[in-house]
Amino acid sequence: MKAREDIDPKGGQAGAQPPFGRLVNVTKTFETGTQSVQAVKDVSFQFPKGNLISLLGPSGCGKTTVLKMVGGLIPASGGLIEIDGKAITRPYPGVGVAFQAPTLMPWRSVLGNVLFPMEVLGRNDAGAMARAREILTLVGLDEFEHAYPRQLSGGMQQRVALCRAIIHEPSILLMDEPFGALDELTRLEMNDLLLEIRRVTGATVLFVTHSISEAVYLSDHVVVFSKRPAVITLELKVDIPYPRSSRTRYLEEFTELERQAGIALGVLK
Repeated sequence: MKAREDIDPKGGQAGAQPPFGRLVNVTKTFETGTQSVQAVKDVSFQFPKGNLISLLGPSGCGKTTVLKMVGGLIPASGGLIEIDGKAITRPYPGVGVAFQAPTLMPWRSVLGNVLFPMEVLGRNDAGAMARAREILTLVGLDEFEHAYPRQLSGGMQQRVALCRAIIHEPSILLMDEPFGALDELTRLEMNDLLLEIRRVTGATVLFVTHSISEAVYLSDHVVVFSKRPAVITLELKVDIPYPRSSRTRYLEEFTELERQAGIALGVLK
């Protein structure tokens, strides 16, 4: 795995460095006609570069709203969001996004879908083609570059969407329940694939989920949210070393972390 900037390769902190990302007292209120709906209330947390952070909470609690604000897709109503030292108020080129639905363009091949962000950025050259084929190989789709979305399974479509999200080498990857619609076995496979992509690319990942097990398995850090309006009920550090495998889920420390997250969510006492 790539050495992260905030970690000494021999262990321990490499020195006090500013966080790669931070949210300070972030709020979001939606105005719906004559009614105001507060989705997020005074959310504050930070994370170092290269970490995978899960935003865990019940459906409809405001996790996706937080993710969209970090991506600059919607503005915050109050507070501060910074990524790599820059205040986020609008979309920015260093971000990759993957949603629950792959949203592939049906008239484009797998390769064409993956290359689309490079076309938008004006960087669709031979280097982009080589990069696209490299990451398709990474996710096991190198033999499907000329196939169309209708010819792929749901899991394969989501792999294409992942490739499209990382083709431009974003510094931060935002993922909104990308595996929620997949069957359990495919979802477990995609969890491992995501960890491999993170290992190879070194990208920072914010991952929205309502699965306690998925959050603990994937993450360096889990931020647990309450029901709407979203407030943080627990920040959970996951000290289980990488690489992780199916056996990780049966470790005593894994079960204990699940228990703590479950208590914070209010599903356990």
